[in-house]
Amino acid sequence: MKNNGKKQMPLLPLRGVVVFPNMVMPLMVGRPKSMAALEKAMVDERFILLCAQKEDSLDEPGPVDIYNIGTVAEIKQLIKLPDGSIKIIVEGLYRAQIHDFLDEESHFEVEVKEVEEEEEKTPEIEAMMRMVVDCFEEIVKVSKKIPTEVVVTISNMEDGGRLADVLVTHLNLKVKEQQEILEALSSLDRLEKLYKILEKEHEIISVEQKIESRIRKQVEKTQKEYYLREQLKAIKEELGNYGEEDDEINEYRNRMEEIDMPEDVQEKVEKEMEKLSNMPPMSAEAVVVRNYLDCILELPWSQVSEDRLDIEIAKKILDEDHYALEDVKDRILEYLAVRQLSPDLKSPVLCLVGAPGVGKTSLAKSIARALEKKFLRISLGGVRDEAEIRGHRRTYVGSRPGRIINAMRNAGVGNPLFLLDEIDKMSTDFRGDPSAALLEVLDPEQNHEFSDHYLEVPFDLSKVFFITTANVEYTIPPALLDRMEVIHLPGYTEEEKVQIAKNHLIPRQLKEHSLNSDGLKFTDEGLQGIIKLYTREAGVRTLEKKLATIMRKVARSMVEQDVTNIVIQEDNVSIYLGPPLYRQSLVQGEKRIGVATGVAYTETGGDILDIEVAVVPGSGKLILTGQLGDIMKESAKAALSYARARQKVLGLPEGFHNEKDVHIHVPQGAVPKDGPSAGITIAVALISALGEKNIPGDVAMSGEITLRGRVLNVGGIKTKVLAAHRGGILTIILPRENEPQLQEVPDYIKKEMNFVLVNHMDEVMDFLLGEEERDNE
Repeated sequence: MKNNGKKQMPLLPLRGVVVFPNMVMPLMVGRPKSMAALEKAMVDERFILLCAQKEDSLDEPGPVDIYNIGTVAEIKQLIKLPDGSIKIIVEGLYRAQIHDFLDEESHFEVEVKEVEEEEEKTPEIEAMMRMVVDCFEEIVKVSKKIPTEVVVTISNMEDGGRLADVLVTHLNLKVKEQQEILEALSSLDRLEKLYKILEKEHEIISVEQKIESRIRKQVEKTQKEYYLREQLKAIKEELGNYGEEDDEINEYRNRMEEIDMPEDVQEKVEKEMEKLSNMPPMSAEAVVVRNYLDCILELPWSQVSEDRLDIEIAKKILDEDHYALEDVKDRILEYLAVRQLSPDLKSPVLCLVGAPGVGKTSLAKSIARALEKKFLRISLGGVRDEAEIRGHRRTYVGSRPGRIINAMRNAGVGNPLFLLDEIDKMSTDFRGDPSAALLEVLDPEQNHEFSDHYLEVPFDLSKVFFITTANVEYTIPPALLDRMEVIHLPGYTEEEKVQIAKNHLIPRQLKEHSLNSDGLKFTDEGLQGIIKLYTREAGVRTLEKKLATIMRKVARSMVEQDVTNIVIQEDNVSIYLGPPLYRQSLVQGEKRIGVATGVAYTETGGDILDIEVAVVPGSGKLILTGQLGDIMKESAKAALSYARARQKVLGLPEGFHNEKDVHIHVPQGAVPKDGPSAGITIAVALISALGEKNIPGDVAMSGEITLRGRVLNVGGIKTKVLAAHRGGILTIILPRENEPQLQEVPDYIKKEMNFVLVNHMDEVMDFLLGEEERDNE
């Protein structure tokens, strides 16, 4: 709309940018008022006034916050983006001045008038144009930011005002400076302002060049000094006058003299120091040599700590920190006794094998405290690179010593207690086998000369007390297992867990939650309720989590409701822990056909599991499911062959192996299972299914079976018995050969349970079927 040379159009405020006439520029628009202005412009003639804001930080500028003079532009392209914003391409047409703001609600609608510019070219303007072009050419010559093609373009321009507008777009100017040039309506005035800016820019670039030249000369001076230094060294060598060594080499030599290190190591250090003295100080190779010298001089070649060998104090500390675990405690006390008699005794290499949460790692810390040894720990879980143990050779970039040497460097003494955690969880890939590298570390006959690839000299590990931990034995390579003294940590009984909770877990959690024993108490029955109904583990890790849960809820009650003197009993445990997670007894006590109860040794301790057998019409196939391992599959085949061989004695139907398919399934199919100890359990379930004989569900069993029906011994007896007891089973069938292992079972559990010891499968069936006959009488 025109009115006396004036036009009405929408206004788009710009932040951080000024658009000039004859300039094509993309703009991003996201503010609601600005987007409304674009929509209005697109509906009309696609013309819009572009004015810069005085302050970029304003999101909603008012009329006073916008410069009065801007550029009328035509919207060439409008694209709506997925994030809701709009991208436009505009072409500046002419300068215009705001005369009035007509609307400020949905968008800025303004009345503008085109600003008349001087068109006449005078000699003064011609002179200013030449000065501006010459100054710009000088800037282009020394600046790499402006393309040289721009000079050709501006040299052919005849209009002084347009020349100034074009040059501004190629300079890094502030909004205020650009606005001053935009508001300069006279071509001469515009060129003069631009010339001042160009002169200032040229001066800044000249200073930058001087600084760059000075830095280049400093670099050349450093290179020159290096060259002269090398010449001086050659001259001194010719004259036989080596002079004083520098302070760095002297410092390394003094450190070496303070350490009582082996002769071959001293020779190696001397060679490295000589090599360092002949290198440029700032070369990459010199940095590698310095790192090597720092590492080798920080190792404890002769520094040892004095061990505490007092048996009484050690026994007291071990008992304070851990309940039960007598086998490990006895082994440590035996070591102390022998050390008193033989001070040069080599430190043992112990491997603590047990379920998670039984206290393997904390026991190692307790042993270190009892012996007053420095405690080191590295986790081997997931380690699959041999270089993690032996280090990287110094030929590699970023090479470093292995974790063993690095830990010894941090320890500062040569006789710490070194815990290698999760040794059963190492793996192997194309980078080598870390378990093979550990053979030298854990072998008392070899570890006095342990070789790390980074050190390149032997280091004595024979004084180190190594303790390793594992959940299971079978994943540890036999050669590595042979070098360690294995001590099994069986799961805890309920009574032991109650004592551990009272003496260790509850005090620790009370301290962590800032509670006191007067405000929160646990009864023995309450602890037993937590253990039976909310945990199912060999250790006490889950038990501690449940205790922490109770304490958090108690702390909240104390803060919100001002409750004090809370007692956790068996009848109010569910208030804090919710419904029980487990039943009091896992055992199905009724008699069953085709199902027998076994006990297994697992990574998390012992567990009870049912073995199911189904007999269906078929052609004599044996179907095995439940993710069974090869050994367990062989046990199933042996059980089937035994049943066929004893068909008449056992009262099984004739020809079943030709007319029936036998399906053996072990529940919990997602969990891999293996081992020979389920042999008699599979045989019992198989005979029960084929002969339709009832088997009591509250009798568990474990033992390996042969083709002739002999029952052989198995491992993990204490753990299996504890698992059966936890599950409510009071009768368990075991191989007679395992009778000595029953001594490890606590007396109160032996009094509660009935142990049936057998040598042959016939004795197993006689006992089970005899029970059935007695029940029928």
